[in-house]
Amino acid sequence: MKRIRRSKEFEVNLTITDDKFINPPRDMQRNTMVNRAIKEFSADLVALDTQAKNFVPGETVNEVTDRTQAELSDQQIMEDWQIPLMQAMARVVCGKGGDILELGFGRGIASDMIQSYDVSSHVIMECNEAVIERYNVWKGKYPGKDIQMVKGLWQDTIDDVGLFDGVFFHTYPLNQEEYMKYVNESITFAAHFFPDAAKHLKPGGSFSYFSNEIDSLSREHQRQLLKHFSSFQIEKVTLEIPEDVHDMWWSDTMIVVKAIK
Repeated sequence: MKRIRRSKEFEVNLTITDDKFINPPRDMQRNTMVNRAIKEFSADLVALDTQAKNFVPGETVNEVTDRTQAELSDQQIMEDWQIPLMQAMARVVCGKGGDILELGFGRGIASDMIQSYDVSSHVIMECNEAVIERYNVWKGKYPGKDIQMVKGLWQDTIDDVGLFDGVFFHTYPLNQEEYMKYVNESITFAAHFFPDAAKHLKPGGSFSYFSNEIDSLSREHQRQLLKHFSSFQIEKVTLEIPEDVHDMWWSDTMIVVKAIK
């Protein structure tokens, strides 16, 4: 099977070499499915062309150095342009109060936002000792609050915690290997955490994360979410991205996801 879709800007060629690939009972069904896939891919290219016009150049990042125990500046931990995303994510996971799990303390900005809601308990996971020292100072602002720190990588500690009404995930690749596996080869960095997020949510609980999606969710992203959650909602957040942004994000919008158990 061969399909070609042309426009004045590009040409898409698809050749299916295996007759058993996408093989429903009738040829009409196969044609419909393949034609739809090509149409959607072409529409994505047109959307990307529009979105790219609003990108900033950003800073060149050649390699992710090991940051597991590195002492990082505020902007290395989290750049200020992300603050509107943190606000939207905190609203998603704390809207009903209850017990909240936060992965990655960072600068404590999201933790402050979580504490601004009427939450019953707040568990924070963090592996970086220098960041944990920041947490020890930060916690002094909230005497009497049920706030706990779980030290270590979430991969090593997640099974030690229970169920939560909201899960807030904002960590970053700790080294080049994680970057290549979970950023470069994945639709979103948080995807490898999806199974654990679902496992530790109460029924009806909400999960949010740094989506790396500009104005919608791709079909691949949606399918991965629906493997683990009953439904999801999205919100587009407008951002002010500096020309020399260090993080590998260049668009002036990002989607915030509310995935529901």
